[in-house]
Amino acid sequence: QVELVEFGGGSVQAGGSLRLSCEASGIVFSINDMAWYRQAPGKERELVADITSFGSTHVVESVKGRFTISRDNAKNTVYLQMNSLIPEDTATYYCTVGRTLPRYWGPGTQVTVSS
Repeated sequence: QVELVEFGGGSVQAGGSLRLSCEASGIVFSINDMAWYRQAPGKERELVADITSFGSTHVVESVKGRFTISRDNAKNTVYLQMNSLIPEDTATYYCTVGRTLPRYWGPGTQVTVSS
């Protein structure tokens, strides 16, 4: 049974930082691409960042230079370091197995950025 559990969400002021973690079980983590999505209130879910099994990364334009995705295969964990947060980053953040067509989703973790 595949399970993804996100950690690290919370409330911060604009300009602050948070680090999200996602621990995966039930999969061979090292051979899977991973990603972070987010969904803001009243908006569609959107891809934020992804990382291939080889470690190649991609972040969307709106977070480029502020967010970094990484992974630790020994810990079956993918991370999202979020710096210089702005109120528009407020959303529920989801960890996924797979990039453009995720096969599994975590339950999500809330990130709230106040101005």
